[in-house]
Amino acid sequence: MPAQEKPAYRVFTGEGKKADYGDILKASLKADVVFFGELHDNPIAHWLEYEITRDLYSEKGKDLILAAEMFETDNQLLIDEYLAGRIKETSFESEAKLWTNYKTDYKPLVSFAKEKGLQFVASNIPRRYASAVASGGFEALSGLSHEALNYIAPLPVEYDPELPCYKEMLLMGGEIAGPMAKNINQNLPMAQAIKDATMAYSVSKYLQPSQTVIHYNGSYHSDRYMGIIWYLNKYSPGLKIVTITTILQDDTDKLKDESLGKADFVIVVSSSMTRTYRSTVQ
Repeated sequence: MPAQEKPAYRVFTGEGKKADYGDILKASLKADVVFFGELHDNPIAHWLEYEITRDLYSEKGKDLILAAEMFETDNQLLIDEYLAGRIKETSFESEAKLWTNYKTDYKPLVSFAKEKGLQFVASNIPRRYASAVASGGFEALSGLSHEALNYIAPLPVEYDPELPCYKEMLLMGGEIAGPMAKNINQNLPMAQAIKDATMAYSVSKYLQPSQTVIHYNGSYHSDRYMGIIWYLNKYSPGLKIVTITTILQDDTDKLKDESLGKADFVIVVSSSMTRTYRSTVQ
C-alpha cells in the first residue's frame, strides 16, 4: 500500500538523528555565520532558504546580512545601487551577471533584502579570474591590477591540495583527456579554492559583532566544513558557524551513512522532487 504521507523533506542532524526546521532555526539564531548548502536546481532548498532568511530577520532585524555564491564581487556596486533605489530593477537585471535560475530562485532573496533594507553581499570571485586559475594555476593572477585584486581574496592564497574536497576534484578531473589534461586537472581544484577563499574573505569583510551572515552556496562549497569554511576559519577564527546541506535520497526516512557528518543539519529531499531547471556546473 502506498505511503499515507509524502513529506516534501526531512531534516536530520549530522549524526543522523531526526530533527526539524525549528532545530535549524534555533541553531542559526545563535550563529555568526550560517552556510546554506543548496542543490542549485532544487525547489525545496530554495524555498527553505527564503523561509529561514525571513525567520532570521524576524529575530535579528538589520543585524542579518545576506550573502551568496551566485553573485560576483565586481557586481557589488550594482547590487548596492539597486537595493538603495538608485538604479531600476531593469538596469540591475540587465547589467548584473545573473544565473539562469535567478528569477525563480534568487530574486526572492534579493527582493527581500531590498524590502527590509538589508545588505546583500556578492561574495564570489569574478568568473574570468576563476577561469584564469583553471587554465594557468594561481600564477595566472600574479599580473592583475590593483583594482582587479580588490575583487579577490588576498594573494597568495593558502592552498592545501590534500583537503578531501580538492583531492576528490583532482580525481574527477582525471577523466579529462588531451595534451593539456595534466595541467587542467591540477588547476581545477585551485580554481575551486580561489572561489572558496574569495567567498570566505567576503563574509569576513562584512561580518560585524552581533550580526549574522547567511550565505547561500552550492553544498559542495561547505560540506564537511571544508571549502569556504576552511578559509573562513583562517580569516576570522573563532566564529560560531552552522552548516546546512541538501541531499537527494529515494527513501527519506533515514539518513544514509554516506551523508553522515556532511553538515550540522542535512535536509533530505526525495529524489523524485521536481527540479527548477536543467542543472549545470556553475
